Amino acid sequence: MTTRSLSRTNRLRMVRALLTDDALERPVFYRIHRSVSPDATVFAVSGDMDSEHAAQLEELLAQEPDVRILLDLRDVTLVDRAAVRFLAGAECARIRIVNCPEYVRSWIAGERDGN
Repeated sequence: MTTRSLSRTNRLRMVRALLTDDALERPVFYRIHRSVSPDATVFAVSGDMDSEHAAQLEELLAQEPDVRILLDLRDVTLVDRAAVRFLAGAECARIRIVNCPEYVRSWIAGERDGN
């Protein structure tokens, strides 16, 4: 078996191919863990929360019976504006948000004050 070394031009083409927008996108980690206690249903959210993830969480919350719901954001690492809007709306709908990162809490307050 013989191996060919890549010419400088071919190496540059390979690097360009690897550095496309698709290759640079990092995988998004997002998880929702649901647990039930006698007094509330808790949704522990972790990872990056974007509009798609907020929509998924909204669907899950809509399926819950009329019980007290807590959103635990202890392990949320990043949120986008759509997620902040969702969280602000969730609080208005009497869903309690706990362990919220301070930067997310200030964005939620800003979103609420802006409406």
